[in-house]
Amino acid sequence: MTILGTKERVSAPATGKGVADWRARMRHPVVFYLVWLILLAIVPAFIFAAIVLNRANEAQERVQESLLRTSTGAVSRVVEREITSMLSTLAFFTTSEQLARNDLPGLQEQAEKALAGTNSYLLVIDRNYRQRLNTRVPYGTFLGETPDRVTADKAFASGEPAVSNIFFGQTAQKWVFNVHMPVTLPTGEQVLLTLTQNAESFTSVVNREILSPGWNAAVVDDAGTVIVSTDGAAAVGRPFFLPLVPALRIGVANIRHDNTDYQIVTDFSALTGWRIVAWAKASDVQAPATSSFVWLAAGGAIFAGLAAGAAMLIARVVSRDVKLLASDATRLGMGEGVPPRRHVITELDTVSRALSEAAEARVRAENEVRFLMREVAHRSKNQLTVIQAMLNQSAGTAESATAFADAFRKRVAGLARSTDLMIAHAAQGVELAELARNQLKPFTPDDAARVRIVGPSVRLDSQTAQTLGMALHELATNASKYGAFANDRGTVDLSWSIADDRLALAWRERGADIGPPAEGPERKGFGSLVLERMLGMALQAELERLMHADGIEWRVWIPLSQLRNDLASGDEADGEG
Repeated sequence: MTILGTKERVSAPATGKGVADWRARMRHPVVFYLVWLILLAIVPAFIFAAIVLNRANEAQERVQESLLRTSTGAVSRVVEREITSMLSTLAFFTTSEQLARNDLPGLQEQAEKALAGTNSYLLVIDRNYRQRLNTRVPYGTFLGETPDRVTADKAFASGEPAVSNIFFGQTAQKWVFNVHMPVTLPTGEQVLLTLTQNAESFTSVVNREILSPGWNAAVVDDAGTVIVSTDGAAAVGRPFFLPLVPALRIGVANIRHDNTDYQIVTDFSALTGWRIVAWAKASDVQAPATSSFVWLAAGGAIFAGLAAGAAMLIARVVSRDVKLLASDATRLGMGEGVPPRRHVITELDTVSRALSEAAEARVRAENEVRFLMREVAHRSKNQLTVIQAMLNQSAGTAESATAFADAFRKRVAGLARSTDLMIAHAAQGVELAELARNQLKPFTPDDAARVRIVGPSVRLDSQTAQTLGMALHELATNASKYGAFANDRGTVDLSWSIADDRLALAWRERGADIGPPAEGPERKGFGSLVLERMLGMALQAELERLMHADGIEWRVWIPLSQLRNDLASGDEADGEG
């Protein structure tokens, strides 16, 4: 094993350059390999398919195209559109004034003008099936009974329009069909307004010009009688020769008749009850498709094998580099440095660089966590010092244990609100306006108009925010006990401005109930001590206390340099990091 290892170390320098050159030549984006894979697998298949389809030649193409052009659904829509148009025409005639007056000669004259050139003719049929009017012949010509009694009875019974099957019209002497609409005359008599058309009017819908060789099409009525057909063997007025049609079947089907297999496509018109049929011998339809399928199956198998081989080759290349990335990821998880690598797939270089950058970011993050832990410890000590000062002052000024507990609880709560703001805003600092609203919120009366806070945007560092927060809390506490908040009319104005590199802050109470000064030496509370000692000593502030007839006023001037000490230090630390 030692000898083999020695040989490997000796041969590595000789082969290293060749491997590096090979990797350099093979470095391409993954899309390069995918494109070549697609070209290898699909383009030859398409070329082969084109050759096969060309062998099938015009037969298969014309069959498919003719099936699309002569889609039975499209023919059905044309038939229904024509019937719908006839129903609309009948609806128009139901509103005729001549019909309302039972003026049949006038109605015939109106109908002849309206229906000129439409291949439609108007009839009026009574309950005895007698034709009172037929625009095929002049008015007054003797007209017999309608031969379409079945559909007439259906329309009379249902009171709804009805479309007839095809029948031989005595007046027209042609194969026709009727569309009936029942109407009740002002006299109370019920008649049928009927439009009739010759079956030959649908010849343009189904004709040989739109069919490929071997295919025929027909429209067949509900009784299985041919209305129009492209096949001479399926003549108009004769039963359709295939037994499938009388049964309600829609779509593509295969049927055997007289020892011959047929492929048939049918559709059904719900409006008329008619069927639209396209048919051809199965041997004519399937022969090109069968031949094409054999060729495509053989060619597809060959090219699928080539595509699979290419995919496996590319997968091996990618797998090797992915293993290297997995090794780097493991090193990242262990906290080790990860140098960027060069891979055959150039996109993997991006992942490698990301892992390297993540390793560096992890080191920076761990350093930052250690810095933050030291900062937390420092600030915790500051908090404990402030709490101890509040405890001492509250104990020294409280008149009872209950008063001490209440005062100390409120002061700790005020300190907690300031701390929440400090944590929420972290290195960005605390807005003075937000700090003021936060500290005064527990003391604000129901009438919010009694408190007015006005001033420009000023950001405070954590220590300044803590000190000012305590000061505002004590001012609000005193106002609620002795000042403007102790009654239902007093107001507090808190305002500040910036001038001469100083923050000028003013607290003014108005409407307070000011009693006579107490005898003896003046005793200062915790709020005054906070303002005079903590603001003065911690922030180098200048203070002025004024007593007005309606309330107290405090004026404080703080150098701007004292407001953002921690923030400036944090910015410098960020820059160093």
